[in-house]
Amino acid sequence: MVLFLGNSLTAGLGVGEDLAFPALVQAKIDSAGLPFRVVNAGVSGETSADGLRRIDWLLRQPVRVLVLELGANDALRGQDVAAMKSNLRQIIERTRARYPDVEVVLAGMEAPPNLGPRYTASFHDAFRELAREEHATLIPFLLEGVAGIPRLNQADRIHPTAEGHRIVAANVWRVLEPVLRRVAASARTHEGAGGD
Repeated sequence: MVLFLGNSLTAGLGVGEDLAFPALVQAKIDSAGLPFRVVNAGVSGETSADGLRRIDWLLRQPVRVLVLELGANDALRGQDVAAMKSNLRQIIERTRARYPDVEVVLAGMEAPPNLGPRYTASFHDAFRELAREEHATLIPFLLEGVAGIPRLNQADRIHPTAEGHRIVAANVWRVLEPVLRRVAASARTHEGAGGD
């Protein structure tokens, strides 16, 4: 299972789950003939702390790849970056404690400029630092090519349109596809060696 743990971006606020980027990634997985099922665990308004509260329940199903898309709401509320980073780290650690072979993909985000240069720089760096420290694969910026482009965003200027979600899915797939191919190859090798 590929678990997408996120907020309204993952949930597809305003476009519906069927047009949100995790569903589009599932279509790409199917087209590539890869044996993975996407589970969309996006909840609108969710912060990193909310995700941490939910992760143990979500881990009742076996997770092979965790795509972690949280932090944007922490920034919108001006919450402490160090606390956000700690929450994300604990989500990764709990997932690995339950499933040691899990691959983690971390979606990088950017903070709104009105929070000031010190906050936005710290927020930007937190995802890169965490990916490096936790050996996670980083999507540099989830909304690359979408953020700040009016026609790709809904009236709130925050949430992507259906077209925007297609670009986000491409951003995710560029990073996720090699991870999934590596996991699938590892599973085939394991089976060939007589494993279960």
